Amino acid sequence: MADEFVTVGKLGRTRGVQGDLYIIPLTDFPERFENIREIFISSREGWKPIKVASTGTVGGRPVIRFEEVNSKEDAARFTNKELAVPKDQLIKLPEDSFYIFDLVGCKVYTESSEQPIGEVTEVEQYPANDVYRVKTSENTEILIPALKRFVISVDVKAKRIIVDEAGLLIE
Repeated sequence: MADEFVTVGKLGRTRGVQGDLYIIPLTDFPERFENIREIFISSREGWKPIKVASTGTVGGRPVIRFEEVNSKEDAARFTNKELAVPKDQLIKLPEDSFYIFDLVGCKVYTESSEQPIGEVTEVEQYPANDVYRVKTSENTEILIPALKRFVISVDVKAKRIIVDEAGLLIE
C-alpha cells in the first residue's frame, strides 16, 4: 500500500498561534498545495488521510492548516511528518518527462545488447540536466547524463532504458 502514495512534501516549523505549518515542497509542482482539501500524512501505521482547513503562501513558502489543529502546540506534533498524495493524483508530465521514482529500478541496455549493463539506483538532479546513477553487474557505478543525445528511449512500464553507448561506456 505504501507504493500507492508519493511523497510531495514535509512539514516544517509552525507559523503563528493558530496552528499553521510551513511545507517543505518535495515536488516540482508546489502549486499542488493550493486549495487542497485532503492530503495524506505519515504515521506509524502508514499514510493517514487528514482534512485541510486552509492553505496559502507566506514569503513564497506554502503554509497549511489542518482541521483538527487549533493551536501552535497542536501543530508542533506534526513537524517533520511527510505529506503524500495517491499516485493517481499525480500531475501529468509532458512527453519524455518522468518521475524519479519511476526511473529508479529501471534496467539500462545499450542498443546493441540484450543484456542489461546495470540498473538505475538514483537520479541526481543538477541545473543543466539530470544524471542517472547506474550500478553495473560488476558492482561498479556509471553516470549517464539524462540527455536525448545519450538516452534513446525510456519505458517505465517495462522498467527499461536504452542508451547510446558511444562516448558513455569505456571498457
